Amino acid sequence: MKAIYMDGHGGNDVVHVGERPMPRRHKGEVLIRMQASTLNQVDLYMRNSGAGITHQLPQNMGIEGFGQVTECDADSGLHVGDAVVVHPGISCGQCEFCQRGDDVLCTSIALIGEHRDGAWSEYLVMPARNVLPAPIYLSAFEAAALAVTHLTAWRMVVTQGQLKAGQTVLVFGIGGGVSVAALQIAHAMGARVIVTSRQAHKLKRAKEMGAVLGIHTPNEEVTKSVMAFTAKRGVDLVIENVGEAVWGDAMKSLVRGGRLVTCGATSGDQPPADLRRIFIRQLQIFGSTLGNLQEFKDLLIFCERHQIRPVIDHVYSMDQVHQALDVMSRADQFGKLALDLQS
Repeated sequence: MKAIYMDGHGGNDVVHVGERPMPRRHKGEVLIRMQASTLNQVDLYMRNSGAGITHQLPQNMGIEGFGQVTECDADSGLHVGDAVVVHPGISCGQCEFCQRGDDVLCTSIALIGEHRDGAWSEYLVMPARNVLPAPIYLSAFEAAALAVTHLTAWRMVVTQGQLKAGQTVLVFGIGGGVSVAALQIAHAMGARVIVTSRQAHKLKRAKEMGAVLGIHTPNEEVTKSVMAFTAKRGVDLVIENVGEAVWGDAMKSLVRGGRLVTCGATSGDQPPADLRRIFIRQLQIFGSTLGNLQEFKDLLIFCERHQIRPVIDHVYSMDQVHQALDVMSRADQFGKLALDLQS
């Protein structure tokens, strides 16, 4: 079968489009004819180094996707031809975290595209529990985007961030997939959303999607702008995946007892702790990655109820994967970059 795979680490020279072994389905698994996927920051990380993630080369890339069921067990609840999305985390089902329903914390979780062959291929085999019906109102590319970007944002905003209607949330780096998803989810929940960006056109797009304030970071100070907008109160929740470069502003923008949720560190992972501010103002800081199976199910219901459509910036063919990775590395996109796996 045709797939996008990497055979080393470095730049685009280690990423190839070519023939790879067809996966074999076993009992309890589903064979999916893949149709669409999107790019995520972890795809760049795996290409660049994959440090700290156990994997073998060559390996198919891609951690999310949409497709049609080709083979499945009769008692799987699925049928041949069903349009489906996949949850990328394959958990053991036995450790203490799986037993309490938080399988994303599984001690032996294996993520497709990281620990094992991924979704950027013509066919993919997944455990049946990881395969869910796709929302029928979405395109293939929109549906594919839900399993990582929107699921990550859902856990950050809803589970960890405990955001409520009427509260105010500050989302850093609007334009990236998780940030745009966080804006969509928070706005649908009835919260006020403040966003930041280095690019004015991304702020304009965000306001069209419901953001109440856009902070242009080359010309405006984040904390000062937030405090002016909130009458010196601060925001209830900060959503950020930038890390070191924005940490100070993130902490200073929070109301007393406020919550900060982080899922990335693209600008560095060693920010100043600012411990005095944390304990004096009783701030809460949460780490977050992906989401569990139940959260994915809840997200799908929420998206359908509010008709949330992931923002697709551009669709690339499999043969254009290098171009797509370059755009992702420059953060030029607003929303998601998608791959047509049947092109």
